[in-house]
Parts: sequence; structure tokens; C-alpha cells
Amino acid sequence: MTDRRTAAPIVVNNVWKIFGDRSEEAFKAIKESGLSKAEVLSEFGCVVGVADASFEINEGEIFCIMGLSGSGKSTLVRHINRLLEPTAGEIFVEGANVMEMDSDALRDLRNQKIAMVFQNFGLMPHRTVRDNVAMPLEIRGASKRQRWSEADRVLSLVNLTGWEHKYAHELSGGMQQRVGLARALASNPSILLMDEPFSALDPLIRRQLQDQFMELSQRLKKTTIFITHDLDEAIRIGNRIAIMKDGVIVQTGVPEDIVMNPVDDYVADFVAGISRLNLVYAHSIMQPIEKREAERGPIPSNAQRAPHSVDLNTLIDLSVANEGPILVEDDQGGTIGVIDHIDLMRAIQGNRKEEVA
Repeated sequence: MTDRRTAAPIVVNNVWKIFGDRSEEAFKAIKESGLSKAEVLSEFGCVVGVADASFEINEGEIFCIMGLSGSGKSTLVRHINRLLEPTAGEIFVEGANVMEMDSDALRDLRNQKIAMVFQNFGLMPHRTVRDNVAMPLEIRGASKRQRWSEADRVLSLVNLTGWEHKYAHELSGGMQQRVGLARALASNPSILLMDEPFSALDPLIRRQLQDQFMELSQRLKKTTIFITHDLDEAIRIGNRIAIMKDGVIVQTGVPEDIVMNPVDDYVADFVAGISRLNLVYAHSIMQPIEKREAERGPIPSNAQRAPHSVDLNTLIDLSVANEGPILVEDDQGGTIGVIDHIDLMRAIQGNRKEEVA
């Protein structure tokens, strides 16, 4: 197996976290006898928080980890900077083995390379907005001029210029969370860990902050782990999604793959209510030209053409405006498949649950 530990900013290999005084015994029993989470709790009084988690995150990627309460997602993300010690496994950040770091190296990792944004904002009430944002730089020993200059710069990124002298209680929830994000960015980390940062906010404010975060991510190219319990949010924000259940990552993939090809009933239930119109693309629903012609006859020479990357919503508009099949093209303009009205109907209905008579 190729060693890819230095190929990605974050690599997690077979990480386990078992809570309880007999965690080592419980882990040994799991490996030897395959005990379930319920059996571990019954026999050892231990709770399996994370079970054999493995993934790699690419540079600049937003990797969403989602699941219901108790699924292990927040526990897992706290292993990246070793706020929690894993029971077993390996974690590499930019090629460095986090598990081998001493206290000084860990302090540098948390202060130089990784920043974390929490759900509860975590602002210091006695500090102004500017001083809250500048706090990581103060810990580094930067001068007051340096701290305030950088704080003002990142506050402008999150549209809070003019609020530097306010205190937390004078800000709305959305503004407080933007201060938290600015504080994380002030230390110029290469990695962001975001633990349900927008879940406590009203829906409108939440969507506005999602938009702002995505725009910042495209501009700053920060590698991000984003924790959420909301699949709509994960699909909207994430380049890839990992879905967790009972401490286990049950499926990892791009949003389109998660929605189109759920691996089990648990994931299928999650995606059942997700609209496919702006998520499913032509390359996912097209069929080979030979197969289409064999089943339904030849394709007209003047058939509508569309890039492989257009979404289902656009394909429906094309189908309404132009009767007949749609030829799908690759990036070089070559024909790679075909879509007709039956393919479109199947794609639209694909995540509907069958009605039970």
C-alpha cells in the first residue's frame, strides 16, 4: 500500500476513541471478538465514540462530517488537534504525526497551523471585538500594532469593519459568529476545524453566513473540516461529505454521489428529502448512445447538445425548450452519452420512497 501520509494536509488512519476506565480492555475485545457498541457498554461500561475512522482531506477542500447527535462527529474532529486522545490510530497533519508530538509541538500546531470555530462563539465578554480577534496573535507575542493591523484586516473579510470597539453583548448572534471566524483567520492557519458553527443561528442568518464562508473559502483556500447535523448544509458547503452513525463513517463521497448512491437505508433516509435539481449532473444520468439507439431508435442529427457538467434543473429546461434527446459532451466537445425524457423522469423521481400499499 502506498504511503500517502504527506500527500494530503490531513490523513486519519483507523482512529478509535473509546470512553471509560476500561477502554484498553474494551478495544482489545472489539478487535478480538468483534463486540458491538452495545456489548462494549454492557460488558465494560465503556462508550465507543469513534470506530475505525479513516479519511484523507485534500488541500483547500471543505470536508463535511455529518450525523445525528451522538454519532461521533464532534468527537472525531477533536482528535485532529489532539484535544482528545485517541484510543488507537494515526493522525497526520501536513505530514507530521500528531500522535508523536510533545506538548510544545502540540502548542505550535494549535497556534500556528490549526484554528477552531465552535458553535457557542466563545468570545471573551471583557474584550472588544478587535481584542477578541487579535487574541491568537497576542498569545504568539506579536506587538500591539501587528495584532490590531491583522485584526482589522480579517474583520474587513467578514464585513465587520466599524465594529472593532464593540463588545460581544452589543452584537447579534450572526455577528458574534463572524467575530469567531475572524479570530480563527487572524492566526493565518492552513487548517480550519469548524464544529457546527452556524447551527445556533436563525435560518436566514445561517444561510447568509454559509454564503460568506463559502466565498471566503474560495478566496483563502483553507483546508476545512466542517461538522454539521444538517445534510442540506453539508451538501451546500462540502466538496465531500462523510456521514457518521454510532461512531462509524458509513459513507464518504461528493454530494452528488451521496444523494444518487446511498450505501444503506440510514443514508437513504437522510437524502430522501433532498432536491436533486441543482445537485445531479448530466454525466450521472446519461446512458451510452448505442444502448439508447438499440432500445428507442436513432438519435436525430440536430439533437440538442449540453456539457456533461450541467445540472438536472438546466437539463429539464433544455428538454422543455427542445423536444427529443440531449447529447452530452465532454470538456473537449466530444459526444459521450445521451439523455432523453425517460432518463430525466427517473432522475427526478430517483429519491422518492416507494409507497407501501
